[in-house]
Amino acid sequence: MNNITAKIKGIRYTPFLCRKLHTFNFNDLDKALSKEATFILKIDDKNKIALSWWVSSKRTRSYPYARVYDSLSFAGKKVTIIPIVKDEGKDGDRDFLQWDTISLMSLLGVYVIIAYYSDATQSSRYDKKITEQRFDMDYLKTQIKKLLSYQSDALHWNLSQIDNIVEIGKKAFDSYEKISQKLGVEMHSKNSAEKRIAELKKGKDTFMKLSRNLAEMAQRREGVTIQPKEHLDGIKGTITITNYLGGNYYFTSDEVELHNKDIHLIDAKHTKENKLPSLGDIKDGLLKMILFTNLEEVKVDNQNFNPIPTLKLTTGEEFKLETINKPQKIVLEFLKKEAKTNGFRVLLNKEFIT
Repeated sequence: MNNITAKIKGIRYTPFLCRKLHTFNFNDLDKALSKEATFILKIDDKNKIALSWWVSSKRTRSYPYARVYDSLSFAGKKVTIIPIVKDEGKDGDRDFLQWDTISLMSLLGVYVIIAYYSDATQSSRYDKKITEQRFDMDYLKTQIKKLLSYQSDALHWNLSQIDNIVEIGKKAFDSYEKISQKLGVEMHSKNSAEKRIAELKKGKDTFMKLSRNLAEMAQRREGVTIQPKEHLDGIKGTITITNYLGGNYYFTSDEVELHNKDIHLIDAKHTKENKLPSLGDIKDGLLKMILFTNLEEVKVDNQNFNPIPTLKLTTGEEFKLETINKPQKIVLEFLKKEAKTNGFRVLLNKEFIT
C-alpha cells in the first residue's frame, strides 16, 4: 500500500460536463428541491446562487459529488445543503456529517448550509423505515438570506456553520422525535446520537478531530477493501492532502502505479454493461480529478513524484467504442476536452483516449 502526501495551494479547474441548470425563484425553493438536485436560485433582482443538496450526509449515497460538480460552472456563489444527520428509521441507515466533507467543500469554494430534515413519510415497503424526508424550509431560507450578506470566503462561512452544530443537531433530533411520533416509526437510539452531539459540544476543534479520526479509519478500511465491481490493476493508495489553511483531507486513490518518477493516481468507475459508466459516476470521478490536478509536492516516503491524474472507465466485455450512441459520444467528447484543458488522462478499458 502506498501512503502518499501532497499539498494543494489553490484550485484551478474548468468543468465542461456541468448540466444546464434551471432557474427557480426564492419563493419556489420547496418546489425546486423536490424537482432538481442542482439549480440556480434567484433570490431577488440582483442575487442568484447555484444550489445543490445532499440526500444524506454520506458522500457514497445519491452522487452528492456529481450534484456539487454541476454547480461549478456558475460564476457566483456556489452553495450546497447537507443534512447534519439522516436517520431512515430503525431498519434503515443513519449517517452523520463529517468534517472532511465540510473541508472538501471549503477547498472547492462551496458554501455549506448544514441543515436538518423536519418531515417525512412512512415507507410503503418497510414498517420501520421512513422516506421522502424534507428539509425545514424556514430554516433554509433564513440561512440563504444570511449567506447573501456574508462577505468572507466559503471556509469562514463553513466554520461558522460548525459553531452552530449543537443547535442544528438538537433541531434535527427534535424533528426526528416528532416524525417518529407522527408516523409511529421507531428511530435509531438517541443515546448514541447524543454521544456524537456531546462530542461536538466541545467545540469545532473536537468536531474536526473526531470526524478526521473517523475519516482516517474509513480511509484505512477503504485502503484495504477492493470492491468486487471495480476492475483494478494497481494497488490502492491513501492520500493525505494538506492545503494552505493547514487542513488535512484524507482520500483514497482506487489505484496507484509508480513509473520511475511518475505516480499515476487513478480513480476508477466501472459498469458491467456495454456502455460508458453513468454520468453521475463520471462526475463523481471528476471531483477527484479537480483535486488530483491541483496537487503539488506529491511524495511517497518523502520522495518526490510527478502526479499523473487518471480517470479510468471500464465496461462490459462486449463494449465497442465505435457503436456507442450519440449522447454517449457527446459525453466522451466533453470529457476529452475537460481532460486536455485541466491536465488529466482518461483510460477507457485498456486504452488511453487522452
